[in-house]
Amino acid sequence: MADPQETHVTTGRRKCSVARVRLSPGAGKLTVNQRTLEDYFGRETSRMIVNQPFDLTNTHGQYDLWVKVQGGGVAAQASAIRHGLTRALLLANPEFRPALKKAGFITRDPREVERKKYGRHKARKRPQYSKR
Repeated sequence: MADPQETHVTTGRRKCSVARVRLSPGAGKLTVNQRTLEDYFGRETSRMIVNQPFDLTNTHGQYDLWVKVQGGGVAAQASAIRHGLTRALLLANPEFRPALKKAGFITRDPREVERKKYGRHKARKRPQYSKR
């Protein structure tokens, strides 16, 4: 493994998902919860979301990625990993900032699920109104 100084540890979040990301120089090995990226994410879309920061910065195969992610669904976990990976790439090379900022990967998506209110079916859905 690389020197501890070269390993960048960051956190990415999306909805209820939290991804702890370790980025270190290497051969491009991607590990998510002790499984390969292809094994963990069945959908090609989720794998594409995770790899977007690498595509944007042309750093495929230059870094090893170790991720531990929990909470939320598959799409939120993929976005959380992308957020954490973006933060780690910024620590590795601050010159990536303009491109990642323009793509919108640096900003944490603040949208959360709205709580259910009493007297309602869901957060906003009301029971059917009956005039008589």
